[in-house]
Amino acid sequence: MSEIPGDLKFLKSHEWARVEGDGRVTVGISDHAQGLLGDLVYVELPEVGADAKAGEAIAVVESVKAASDVYSPVSGTVVEVNSALSDKPETINEDAYGEGWLYVLEGVEADELNALLGPDAYAEVLENDDH
Repeated sequence: MSEIPGDLKFLKSHEWARVEGDGRVTVGISDHAQGLLGDLVYVELPEVGADAKAGEAIAVVESVKAASDVYSPVSGTVVEVNSALSDKPETINEDAYGEGWLYVLEGVEADELNALLGPDAYAEVLENDDH
């Protein structure tokens, strides 16, 4: 199993959120999720200015095997998207927690962030999934 960064929060559906120093929140999918999907061939990102709602589908990642909705871990306004993924969706396969980020939110409630799974709790979810 891949290393789970300690500064991330997770949804059980394998999306992650990282609180940045400026209060913005960067969102992506976990290394586990990209591994399940296989080689990604297409990413559909939200529009800048879109309202993300916690737990609702906001993006799509498509692999040679399947298309999968990406759910927003928290609510907020999309202020930036990783447009480089349009040309290189495989970046998510190569660096799910770094260059493979999907979008950035502003205006996120601390309560929503606190409700997400920490790295240890997420690791337990993955262990239970494997049984």
